[in-house]
Amino acid sequence: MDVIDRILIDQAAIESRVKELGAQISQEYAGKTITLVCILKGGLMFLCDLAKHITVPVMYDFMSVSSYGDSTQSSGVVRITKDLEHSIEGKDVIIVEDIIDTGLTLSYLLNNLLSRNPASLKICTLLDKPDNRKVEIPVDYVGFTVPNEFLVGYGLDYQQLYRNYPYIFVLNKKYYTNNAE
Repeated sequence: MDVIDRILIDQAAIESRVKELGAQISQEYAGKTITLVCILKGGLMFLCDLAKHITVPVMYDFMSVSSYGDSTQSSGVVRITKDLEHSIEGKDVIIVEDIIDTGLTLSYLLNNLLSRNPASLKICTLLDKPDNRKVEIPVDYVGFTVPNEFLVGYGLDYQQLYRNYPYIFVLNKKYYTNNAE
């Protein structure tokens, strides 16, 4: 398909790494219950697969934040468009994120959630893009470190498309060059 410039991370690699992350989290939280806070919409596929590999009791909650709109770059302006339904006070919480890019959105989110007094708060991201970081973020669990390219698939989108692909790929520039920024 010409929408794909190249596949960066194939389905088998994602499945293997997500299983490893689930095992690591299970070991570190043995005897505890954790709350996974999924950042919608991009983190949904990752959350579903990750949770299958976590062997301790898990609760889910969801937040939706926006800083991209339909652009390929973060605007830096963060809006919470859907807040948590349950209190996280006194709970062990892991934020489940699809990708950490500039760090601006997650920095805002971390401060917001820390103000709600969880027992602990960690971050699990499928993809980390450190070359584009503007704010340092303490990331506890990283699936893959990726280059500073526009990635889609496995939950990541461009204008709400391509989330359903089971792998992560670089979008062919002809699909977004005219629309970027």
